[in-house]
Amino acid sequence: MSAPARAFTMRHVQLLRALFAAVAALMITFSSDHSAPVGLSVFSGFVFVTALVQVLAAWLVVPAGSRWSYVLLAAVSVIAGMVSGVPGWRSDDLFFIVVSAWAIITGGIELLAGIRSRRTGDVLSRDAITVGALGVLLGVVLLLIPAGFLQEYTIEKAGTFVLSGIILGVGMFGGYAAIVAVFLGIAGLTPKRVDAVAASAANDSAAPAEHGGER
Repeated sequence: MSAPARAFTMRHVQLLRALFAAVAALMITFSSDHSAPVGLSVFSGFVFVTALVQVLAAWLVVPAGSRWSYVLLAAVSVIAGMVSGVPGWRSDDLFFIVVSAWAIITGGIELLAGIRSRRTGDVLSRDAITVGALGVLLGVVLLLIPAGFLQEYTIEKAGTFVLSGIILGVGMFGGYAAIVAVFLGIAGLTPKRVDAVAASAANDSAAPAEHGGER
């Protein structure tokens, strides 16, 4: 007897992650204020909703043996969201510390999970490896940007402007969110790959019940 179709599948996980990343990227892109309070406010909301999606994925979609990465990702994101969500703490230094730490830790977890699942033939391992690598790259780039960096530049007929470290940092996070949104959006809209994972997860959960019913 075949397992019933799932209402929430890996396709939905990827598309929701893509949606929230796109919202974060758009909020930063269309904001004229790239200060630490704005960057941390957007980041806090992004990691909280992403953590919710990861909890739902661990609960409803992912087989028991693969849930560890989603649980860890959600836990790290909740902690980062709580720290960055305190208005009085939102400084340039906190932005670089929290966002770079979150990016490196979650990127490393997802990268490791992707490499491990690749050995078992998981068709979504490439997605985890790519997103994880992007996270680690974001964290490393943020660590290389001096928080106190200031550089004046002049645009003819427009005036003189100041480029600061926090503007670069918030912009890098926005760029990361945009790339992740596009990548996961394309991955989530690729039916054959995502449906294969959903079917595999459904079969894994149905197998114990079928064996238990044999006499």
